[in-house]
Amino acid sequence: MQQESPALQNDLFGELLPPAAPVAPKRTSKRPPPGKDAGDAGAPGDQDSDTDSAGHDDDPRAAGANRGEVDMKTAAPKRRTGVHPQPPDDAQIALAAALSPHIRLGTSSWSYPGWQGLVWEGRHGESTLSRNGLTAYAQHPLHRAVSIDRGFYQSLTASQYERYAQQVPPDFRFTVKAPSVITDAQVRAEDGRGRQANTAFLDPRLAVQEFLQPVMEGLGGRIGALVFQLSPLPLAMLDRMPEQLDRLRAMLAALPSLRDVAPEAVVAIEVRDPEWLTPQFVAVLKDCGARYCLGLHPKLPPIREQLPLLRAMWPGPLVCRWNLHRLHGPFGYEDAEKKYGEYAEMMDPDPDTRAVLAKVIRATAEAGHPAYVTISNHAEGSAPLSLRALAREIVDPA
Repeated sequence: MQQESPALQNDLFGELLPPAAPVAPKRTSKRPPPGKDAGDAGAPGDQDSDTDSAGHDDDPRAAGANRGEVDMKTAAPKRRTGVHPQPPDDAQIALAAALSPHIRLGTSSWSYPGWQGLVWEGRHGESTLSRNGLTAYAQHPLHRAVSIDRGFYQSLTASQYERYAQQVPPDFRFTVKAPSVITDAQVRAEDGRGRQANTAFLDPRLAVQEFLQPVMEGLGGRIGALVFQLSPLPLAMLDRMPEQLDRLRAMLAALPSLRDVAPEAVVAIEVRDPEWLTPQFVAVLKDCGARYCLGLHPKLPPIREQLPLLRAMWPGPLVCRWNLHRLHGPFGYEDAEKKYGEYAEMMDPDPDTRAVLAKVIRATAEAGHPAYVTISNHAEGSAPLSLRALAREIVDPA
């Protein structure tokens, strides 16, 4: 990898924010409402499950006729079977060709029927897309990555990861979330309330056994970023942040290297409490060879206020998950789901976030480092459309 260039570092941050220390924490005593205190655990729309919406088969009304093919006996168009990609137009093909190969843009999961005409031809149910849609998704030239979020809810096996790997080309990359049994400090009831302390929180042995080993065995060289999303901590633990940093350091130090399996893969830490965002946190990540996952979520400061932390981590790869539009507030997943429906339209454009993110991605790639960026439907209303708009901003900034 190329080493730090002062010019590139200034280009990355200088015009957006003056030099400063990493983000200072903003304390709050407000407790989240029931069911919404586990980070993304309350966001079922971002799940990818082989059992989603059981019973949803391919819709017979789908535009499934093979173009130009006719059944000679009935004179009716032949119906195409399976999930087929929506052919990209010339502008999308040109846009993909203009993107640096270091840039890996993708969405959070892929099993959304409302992406008909954007990602795939015809109408398909969620269960069909969950099982068979990834191959079609990965054929779009702008889709160079995707986030596997379902592992947050239940650990996946090496064979499950291997099945995903077999559906995409060798140069495709996955961002994978670690199981919540490792990343949530609380054991939660079905309604999301914390019931008791989770003794497995940041457990090194469990992190290797339940996450690193099966991912490395199943995905191999298609690993992009392995993300430990740390759910909101109880207030008592927030008052003892040095202890939490020690836990994090011990876990990261125990993880096996990804280099031999996937040379450009990274381990990244995403948080939901701003109390983490300190120089001490940066020191732990740098000492252990991990990255900060830029979390674009209302529970954290806006992207501009997180840039000092990115500067402190420079140089190196970028990992970003654009999770939820700030207008919905820190517990707004349900509101976003209701408003955005089938995720077929960009309903709440956020050009400021997009412009800053594009600048950071562009500078990272120009320095020779990979940029792994995944976008949720809840960011602006439709992840595929957000991805295209972000790509345009990277290639041709306003």
